[in-house]
Amino acid sequence: MTAQLQAQLGRRLQADAGLSFADFDVLVALSERDGPLRVQELADGLQWEKSRLSHHLARMQKRGLVERQDCPDDARGAFIVLSADGRRAIEQAAPAHVEAVRSLVFDGLDDRQVEAWAAISDEVLARVERDRAVGS
Repeated sequence: MTAQLQAQLGRRLQADAGLSFADFDVLVALSERDGPLRVQELADGLQWEKSRLSHHLARMQKRGLVERQDCPDDARGAFIVLSADGRRAIEQAAPAHVEAVRSLVFDGLDDRQVEAWAAISDEVLARVERDRAVGS
């Protein structure tokens, strides 16, 4: 279900806004932040490997969606910020994406099912967090 849902949401994002699901995830993370993010902070937040994120950011930068800024404290470090085009892209894409999630997921569930889904999700996430803590 997860793979099929993400694939359909990705197809809709691409058709509606010209963004991949990965683009959308990065833009959301940056738009929710009030200021620049280090690449590692962004990677941690997205649960991506830093190398994957670096390659993706390079592609997004070429498309004008994000900008890199030098870090004054670390000559090797960089900050990632949302560009004006990136902000416009997320602001235009978000309403259609929210509607797609609503129509594909929540419109087909009653309140009891949504509550059950939330409880199950919370339990799964707690188990993942515990497993990650043990594995670290």
